[in-house]
Amino acid sequence: MTTVAEQVGTLLADLGVGHAFGVVGSGNLHVTNALRAAGVGYTAARHEGGAATMADAYARTSGEVGVLSVHQGCGLTNALTGITEAAKSRTPLLVLAADVAGHQVRSNFRVDQDALARAVGAVPERVHSAASAAADVVRAYGVCRDQRRTVVLNLPLDVQAATAVDAPAPRRTTWGPPAPDADAVVDLAGLLDTAERPVFVAGRGARGARAELEALAERCGALLATSAVAHGLFTGSPWSLGISGGFATPLAAELIADADVIVAWGASLTAWTTRHGELTAGATLVQVDDTPEALGAQRPVVLGVLGDVAATARDTLTVVDEQEGYRTATVAERLHADARHAAPAEVVGERIDPRVLSAALDDLLPPERTVAVDSGNFMGYPAGYLRVPDEAGFCFTQGFQSIGLGLATAIGAALARPDRVPVAACGDGGFLMGISELETAVRLGLGLVVVVYDDAGYGAEFHHFTDADQGTVRFPDADLAAVARGYGCEAAVVRSTADLAVVPDWLAGPRDRPLLLDAKVTDDRPAWWLAEAFKGH
Repeated sequence: MTTVAEQVGTLLADLGVGHAFGVVGSGNLHVTNALRAAGVGYTAARHEGGAATMADAYARTSGEVGVLSVHQGCGLTNALTGITEAAKSRTPLLVLAADVAGHQVRSNFRVDQDALARAVGAVPERVHSAASAAADVVRAYGVCRDQRRTVVLNLPLDVQAATAVDAPAPRRTTWGPPAPDADAVVDLAGLLDTAERPVFVAGRGARGARAELEALAERCGALLATSAVAHGLFTGSPWSLGISGGFATPLAAELIADADVIVAWGASLTAWTTRHGELTAGATLVQVDDTPEALGAQRPVVLGVLGDVAATARDTLTVVDEQEGYRTATVAERLHADARHAAPAEVVGERIDPRVLSAALDDLLPPERTVAVDSGNFMGYPAGYLRVPDEAGFCFTQGFQSIGLGLATAIGAALARPDRVPVAACGDGGFLMGISELETAVRLGLGLVVVVYDDAGYGAEFHHFTDADQGTVRFPDADLAAVARGYGCEAAVVRSTADLAVVPDWLAGPRDRPLLLDAKVTDDRPAWWLAEAFKGH
């Protein structure tokens, strides 16, 4: 006889789930094993927080629904930071959260799991009974898949153990993004027709719409930029400015700030992307998004267009005039000559300049790579210097700005794209927070490069609070390479580019274990983006 737990796992496999992550306890053992028995790949993490971030990164990189399986109560609370990041980033993540039985009012594990989900921006759903189980699962999966929402599907233990009702699962109702209003498209085309220096800024909502945006940009003469989370979308275009915002090159920041019309495509125009509005202050600002509440939420816009990004770009292309716009010979020459961040000459000593380190790594690593970046003072260096092949090559779990997610992010992204070399860029603080998942990477035999920008402290804090007692944010230097070897990694301490000779040797194979680079970086100056980031504080 089939239980509801077995029914849930089998049904999710039928709906198309490809991979799940989690930490198994008594409450989620059966549903997890049902997923596995139905052919869904499963990765056991060492902490629920790591599992949540792996599932988030897997979803972002693969384009599939990510699945997380956790125990009731403490399993869910352990995962909340990763779930919050996913919810804020509109990741289609389905959390299978065991829950205590309705009658277990004194259970140690009892918490209000629906309220926890709502509190962090996720959608709470529940398998209410054996009779409703199939409909409950199909409904939760549809919200997750089609509305790009993080959904916490609570699975009470007594319902999991019940005998499943033998009836066909209901057909899933699908939702599509809205088509743009025809008048709004005409208004957008009118603004582009009068623009002399148009710039497109594409965000997460524009992933998958490169062809449509490039065609429209070519027609109206727009330059192309992305938010940090969409980095790589326009790789290879001669008119790409790279990332807009704090991580922008000086040239990109100059050209964006001088634009007369800026169109945000699926980008929420955060303070990071706009440098607290400085980059957009002189332009007529337009925003295209498929979610009504996103329009004008971060910056005031002259025109908000509710619609799917690709469809809006296609419709606008049919009515916009052709013009040179910002695509002049002078701009082309400048982009060709000065499109990348510059690195200073190396000064060999006890510590390596993070710009020198990042530029050298960019030259050593294969072009087909997936870069995952943790949070901290260092984060602009890998984001700015490590090129990526496309938008799937950059995984940036920064919607919640938590440190400690970088290593798990890289593992999830690596499993989604095993054809690429995964790179985890972490600070020493964030790396040590998430270090339990280094065992996961070793156990999986991942050919993962872990670069630790090691300044022996929380760099953002000791660079910002320069006059404060820094005893709480600086730490004795640690041999992180030795720690990594204890986990089973190959590892090296890096104090100069000469120490990076280990990288090509490791790349030559067999790449059956991670390589950790404990890069002792200079700490005499803050990252260039740090002053921008702290303007809002």
